[in-house]
Amino acid sequence: MIEYKNKKYVCLLDLGFETIRGKWKSIIICHLYKGPKRFLELQRVTSGVSQKVLTEKLKELEEEEIVERIVYAEVPPRVEYKLSEKGRELGKAMKLIEEWSVKYYGNK
Repeated sequence: MIEYKNKKYVCLLDLGFETIRGKWKSIIICHLYKGPKRFLELQRVTSGVSQKVLTEKLKELEEEEIVERIVYAEVPPRVEYKLSEKGRELGKAMKLIEEWSVKYYGNK
């Protein structure tokens, strides 16, 4: 058993999957893997996610240091989200899973 943030996990893989568990986190990471995005741009490309849920998921990914929030000192303020180095490594792993999915399920 592994304990992290007061939760218990069966193994490190279980803990790793917790980072992308749920519908929106992996989608957010995939879109940010292509480059930084502003909030509304992210909301647009992840069609179907509410503003509230997107905000929650981005905060969760920030807390895990997967996503970085960059605030530019401009008027009006501009905020962008991008993957951290840790997030880019996770994105690479997710790309491998995507390639596996294309190989075995792409022709369905």
